[in-house]
Amino acid sequence: MVKVKPFAALRPPKELVTEVQARPYDVLNSEEAKKEAGEKSLLHITKPEIDFNPIADEHAPEVYQKAVENFKKWQEKGWLKRDPKECYYIYAQVMDGRTQYGIVLCANTDDYVNGVIKKHELTRKDKEDDRMIHVRIQSANIEPVFFAYPDNAELDAIMFRYISHAPEYDFVAKDDGFGHKFWVIDDDKDIARITEIFSTIPAFYVADGHHRTAAAARVGAERREQNPNHTGKEEYNFFMAVCFPDNQLKIIDYNRVIKDLNGLSNAQFLAALEKDFKVEKCNCKEPYRPVALHNFSMYLDGCWYSLTAKQGTYNDNDPIGVLDVTILSNLVFDKILDIKDLRTSKRIDFVGGIRGLNELKRRVDSGEMVAAFALYPVSMKQLINIADTGNIMPPKTTWFEPKLRSGITIHTF
Repeated sequence: MVKVKPFAALRPPKELVTEVQARPYDVLNSEEAKKEAGEKSLLHITKPEIDFNPIADEHAPEVYQKAVENFKKWQEKGWLKRDPKECYYIYAQVMDGRTQYGIVLCANTDDYVNGVIKKHELTRKDKEDDRMIHVRIQSANIEPVFFAYPDNAELDAIMFRYISHAPEYDFVAKDDGFGHKFWVIDDDKDIARITEIFSTIPAFYVADGHHRTAAAARVGAERREQNPNHTGKEEYNFFMAVCFPDNQLKIIDYNRVIKDLNGLSNAQFLAALEKDFKVEKCNCKEPYRPVALHNFSMYLDGCWYSLTAKQGTYNDNDPIGVLDVTILSNLVFDKILDIKDLRTSKRIDFVGGIRGLNELKRRVDSGEMVAAFALYPVSMKQLINIADTGNIMPPKTTWFEPKLRSGITIHTF
């Protein structure tokens, strides 16, 4: 069962929230961040390399120090203020007419170490190390992680009581047009009951933020070793997460583009595909979107194709083998194209489904890539099954949207 607690968030005054909030550190590069960041933007804290001219190496010691200076400055100027008591919070996101409601809370680092917070992806040590430095030097979780939990009717009821009132924050992000709303749960009885209910929830599932979760757990362990009077109740044992009921979440496709056909002509490549797929040429002008599991879209030489994996080429009883990313990797990238490691190969790139199929077409038509593949999205049921069985998804399998905005709440310890 998971262990959670409320916290007294550092957050912007209502009139400043749109100026402070920002996109997550990992969805835009330094040049984009510098262009996007206004005076009060949290990007000066999460991507402080933008404050140097020219833009500095994001891993340089002076850049990390700048992050500390900016975090202190934002508090001194009142751009971030601390709530007077420990609370839970509700964070709602609106995209394409669909709203998902999450509870902002502190999760426990021991739950991650013990596998109660379940992951479905591997992390890279370099990215973990970078996030760990930020958590360590700030003694804070500046950006939240994104968790899912098995839906609970009583938690829903508590949230819906609060959202019937006017939100504390209510804005539409200019860069993506998605809506964001925020409420404070400050009633002591509701706070106590939320803590009790979560103590009956069997697990959290990391949706987005594997590196931040791992980094928070490592810093917690570090602080524990440094404290001879450690009790387990210290704030460093907890880190900030926004937790959504699993039945409200939708995973978007995560697609692939490749730079070459491993020496094959287009005709030879299509012939090789026909050994394991039913290959159908579609309307060349209209993008073809996969319609079901094991059906893929391919864009090659100005035309769209439907690829359907033949029976016997995959194992529906294998949590990993049944995934379309596995089928595509095994039967196309490995078998035909000799792309063995998706994490390190320079011959493949990944495109989040939020960019649409026309982005795949653009990448190929520009000559940058030679072919593109679109996949049917992974389901939350598949993700949970893989996490529960202790398996790990292949790289770049899930894309959650909308992304959590940073700067709405910050947890310090």
